[in-house]
Amino acid sequence: MSEQEYYVPNGTYWPIIGSIGIATLFIGFANQMHGVSWGGSVMALGFAITVFMMFGWFGQVVNESTNGIYNKQVDRSFRWGMSWFIFSEVMFFAAFFGALFYARALSVPWLGGADNNIFTPDLWNAFSASWHQMAFLAPGTELQSGTLMSFPEVPATGIETATPAMVVDPWGLPALNTALLLASGVTLTFAHHALRAGHRNQIVGWLVATIALGAAFLGFQIMEYGHAYQDGLKLTSGIYGSTFYMLTGFHGFHVTVGVIMLTVILYRVQKGHFNADNHFGFEGVAWYWHFVDVVWLGLFVFVYWL
Repeated sequence: MSEQEYYVPNGTYWPIIGSIGIATLFIGFANQMHGVSWGGSVMALGFAITVFMMFGWFGQVVNESTNGIYNKQVDRSFRWGMSWFIFSEVMFFAAFFGALFYARALSVPWLGGADNNIFTPDLWNAFSASWHQMAFLAPGTELQSGTLMSFPEVPATGIETATPAMVVDPWGLPALNTALLLASGVTLTFAHHALRAGHRNQIVGWLVATIALGAAFLGFQIMEYGHAYQDGLKLTSGIYGSTFYMLTGFHGFHVTVGVIMLTVILYRVQKGHFNADNHFGFEGVAWYWHFVDVVWLGLFVFVYWL
């Protein structure tokens, strides 16, 4: 590691390439959403450019780090950068959890004629202010966990309800996935301790276990989505369906990114890029993975359980 007091990086063209790739990706995505024929091709091109930039830029950073160019000031800047990135992710999920709270604790009771909102007294006589169903049920219909309910059409307004939603059993696949993610946090911590102790074989073993647990989580989530979709829980299933898939889907995306990051770290460990004193690349990924674990605990409690 360099002993110079302040590190000034060399100029690089990777930010320009990244900007072009991301702009192309979003232009293609926007046109694809509007049904333009060439939108998908442009989106794929933008994605390819972005991936090329990531491999090139990250590879340059890895080479500079392993060659001892960076100093302690760079290490601190990396830590601050990762900290702010995780904070932005916290705010990202906080927005969705806030939307979940607003819809569940405020909007649904208001639609049911709750006395805290004088503007929506009993909008529809057939509406049942039940969060898990979020549909126009006949008065007195009881919510049965794990049972598909039928949603009748509202005669007075002609409004037809969304596709039926099903209450997801939290103690099935969600509980299993919770155990998998908690176990992955433990195995990753063991890998970190092994790295600090210089036990390379143990690092590899614990990292492989962590990656396997993360991949198993994704496999079970795909299975859960398949069952939920067949049972009628879709994005079109009212606010319950949209918030369910938005929160769990984005979390699944973050788990996918985490598994990719862990795989890269495993490769770098095998290449000998880390030692007991210089391994922030490993630590940064560990921070991210533990953040993903904590978010899932919130999802399990507020989306599945309560």
